[in-house]
Amino acid sequence: MSDELKSKIESDAEHVLAPVERISLLEDHVKQAGRELQDEQTKQADDRKQTIQASQNLEDFLANCMSRHAMDNKTPEELRALLMEIIKAYHPSDDLTLIEKAYDTAAKMHAEQKRRSGDPYIIHPLSVAIILASLQLDKETIAAGLLHDVVEDTPYTDEDMRREFGDEVASLVDGVTKLEKVSIGNDKVERQAENLRKMFLAMAKDIRVILIKLADRLNNMRTLQYMSEAKQKEIARETMEIYSPIAHRLGISKIKIELDDLSLKYLEPEVYYDLVEKIALRRNEREDYVKGIVEEVAKHIADAGIKATVDGRVKHFFSIYKKMKNQNKSLDEIYDLFAVRILVDSVKDCYAALGVIHGLYNPIPSRIKDYIAMPKPNMYQSLHTTLISNTGRPFEIQIRTYEMHRTAEYGIAAHWKYKEAQSGVKTEAGEEAKLGWLREILEWQKEETDNKQFMNLVKSDLDLFSDTVFCFTPTGDVKNLRKGSTPIDFAYAVHSNVGNTMVGCRINEKIMPIDTELQNGDRVEIICSPNSHGPSRDWLSIVKSTQAKNKINMWFKQQFKEENIVRGRELVQQYIKSKGWTASDLVRPEFIDKVLAKYGFRDWDSVLAAIGHGGLKEGQVVNRLAEELEKKRKREMTDAQVLESISETAKERVIPQSSRHKGGILVKGREDLAVRFSKCCSPVPGDDIVGFVTRGRGISVHRADCVNIVNLPEAEKSRLIEASWQAGDEKSGETYVTEIVIYMYNRLGLMVDISKVFTEEEIDILSMISRVNKQGIVTIIMSFEIGGKAELKHLFDKLHNVTGVIDVERTKG
Repeated sequence: MSDELKSKIESDAEHVLAPVERISLLEDHVKQAGRELQDEQTKQADDRKQTIQASQNLEDFLANCMSRHAMDNKTPEELRALLMEIIKAYHPSDDLTLIEKAYDTAAKMHAEQKRRSGDPYIIHPLSVAIILASLQLDKETIAAGLLHDVVEDTPYTDEDMRREFGDEVASLVDGVTKLEKVSIGNDKVERQAENLRKMFLAMAKDIRVILIKLADRLNNMRTLQYMSEAKQKEIARETMEIYSPIAHRLGISKIKIELDDLSLKYLEPEVYYDLVEKIALRRNEREDYVKGIVEEVAKHIADAGIKATVDGRVKHFFSIYKKMKNQNKSLDEIYDLFAVRILVDSVKDCYAALGVIHGLYNPIPSRIKDYIAMPKPNMYQSLHTTLISNTGRPFEIQIRTYEMHRTAEYGIAAHWKYKEAQSGVKTEAGEEAKLGWLREILEWQKEETDNKQFMNLVKSDLDLFSDTVFCFTPTGDVKNLRKGSTPIDFAYAVHSNVGNTMVGCRINEKIMPIDTELQNGDRVEIICSPNSHGPSRDWLSIVKSTQAKNKINMWFKQQFKEENIVRGRELVQQYIKSKGWTASDLVRPEFIDKVLAKYGFRDWDSVLAAIGHGGLKEGQVVNRLAEELEKKRKREMTDAQVLESISETAKERVIPQSSRHKGGILVKGREDLAVRFSKCCSPVPGDDIVGFVTRGRGISVHRADCVNIVNLPEAEKSRLIEASWQAGDEKSGETYVTEIVIYMYNRLGLMVDISKVFTEEEIDILSMISRVNKQGIVTIIMSFEIGGKAELKHLFDKLHNVTGVIDVERTKG
């Protein structure tokens, strides 16, 4: 073969082989890239594991700090150090100046105060702040937790708070500060309702308000043993009815569970301690059983290649108690006292783990719930399945991701993050979108002006025992409704107009009655008509949700507003007339403004309309008007002017005929009127007196200085009538009951000396009540019979001579 041919073949071979070599080289590069990608993925997986582990370690640390035992028997300085340690563990900023300043202010203002336990008061706000820090909240919230009682319980003012800590912290503190009692009255329900109204409004502006309030309530419940038994039950009942359900709605099971158990402890102590004792007796047996299932489940999950954390937990006492009560069973008949929890990395692993578990144990079909695809209204997500173990005992398994677990434990607090922009301005994460239930409460509380009814609605709407059903619209949207809800509830959950124009419904493509109880998974289509006459009043007894009831009531209010205004005006006038008052005296602009402010109405017609449709009682409004009128009179009139007015009114009422009545009383009036002496001031001959014409009980005779006469409303003064004692009544030998008050320093032999005076004067004592205050001053209230004012004056002189007597006076009503 010639050299030329060889050269050509070699050249051709190079051209042929070059692509093969390039392909081979490309394959090498691909393999190298694959190895690098695999290494990167492995590194990312390892990093994720480390992140999850670090996060889990932080969660464990915070959970331990949040427990009661972490705060028990610690000094303020120890609690302060713990608070700083917690904040540094999760907060990206090392600047704790705001927290330090808040603590110093709270410690200074509460310095002289003690709790009922005898501990320094500052321990309470420190404990509240530690609970908030354990929820990983921002520094402003923790500062507000430290300061939450300062404005309410010390001279520190809201203005001081805003000047020292800014509007954000001050607004949070104001949101959890209770209203002044004097502005609400003595009715506990009224006071509680007004404070809740304020709290809900504050929550709507900033959800951190309720997080502070829940932390405050949790610490108060932990120290409830120092309160009286009656107070323990009152606070525990309010916690069970209001605060525990709110924690449930917000998804904060970490707080809710402890509030439930503590409430049960004080409301049903025998039940609580019986449960504790019985569960403790079977503890070893139960722990061995749970440990066996956990080990078996963990092995099969690992064999399936799913990385997971598996543990078991006993259900809390209130959960067990509720199950016993609802199912009418004893503790021995409740088998699923515990649940096994599986925590995994991803949603895909959740469903994979469920498949493994169902292959291992027999599931109970009706007890499989997918809260991942359809989360609860409080953001809770998890897979629940109840299975039968190899021994035939049922148990529950919950499967969720680590992030879902954090949400299940801390609810909205797990997501309520405040991120600082470069400008230092904070932006909210938008979690308010998940507080639809709060917006509903705010809507209907504007309409519901009766505080007692408002409290009933709050408790009903927050009902802890109400389960949820999930139903679908024709387009596949999910609606969360209370168990027992009907298509009417569903319609109003979609929109007010849908409910107001509803004429029928289809459930799962079948025409059904509108009062049908909806079940999980039902597909509901509401049939509407523009010719609908609106909702029926009968619907109010069918619907389950407060939202639907409120919207139905609103429709009737708007449709019949004019008729309601007329009806309301008639009811107000009738009530005023029945009380003997004058409408022109009560229905004044300055008094109306007070009513509008109290009940949140825009104008007087709205108040009348509310009365007309029954949402507000006419007595509430008229009595408030009367209170304002009385306050104005007290400001404008002195006692002397009142007495002068009484005298002038009595003169105008004099009837020419004069009659002598029982007891030596002369009154200007008819003979057929019975006369009796009032018990409030007990007049005796010689006193200046006045008669008061009662309704159906004749004439009541009072001393002119009786407080009931001095403070008599203007509208009632027309019923006063002139009265006087007949000459010589003090010498007639007739006696009259009177009452006196003696003030004196406490000493040995005190009662003997007082009794001696009455014995010497031959006066029989009818009753005697005495008490001693902390300063050692004795107050004695005595009732006895006496002939007249002159005899009473002589008795007073002798009592003043008794050693230690400070003063003696007659009661004035």
